[in-house]
Amino acid sequence: MICEGCKELIVTIVKKGWAEQVIQASRRAGAEGGTVIMGRGTGIHEMQTLLGLPIEPEKEIVLTIVNPEQTDAVLRAILEGAQLAKPGMGIAFVIELQRVAGRVHMLRDDEPTG
Repeated sequence: MICEGCKELIVTIVKKGWAEQVIQASRRAGAEGGTVIMGRGTGIHEMQTLLGLPIEPEKEIVLTIVNPEQTDAVLRAILEGAQLAKPGMGIAFVIELQRVAGRVHMLRDDEPTG
């Protein structure tokens, strides 16, 4: 089952320990869940050193697939739930997905299933 042009991906990158807030906020706004990936990286508010060596803070990357009509509500909920308006808290952005496979339960009722 491949769904073409029917989903969007919200990518949220936050400090370690904040992924659960992102997932809870997105679920309250109608998303079905998310996938959390660990990462490393620094922003301008996170430059730290230890004995003169740079430290790359750990990050959590939350991938949330939603229907396009859900995107704005879920993104707003993530913005609030993860406090992304505060400097250094993280970033979220949206990518239009060309194709999605393996998520049959996410297909809309008006989409063909075979």
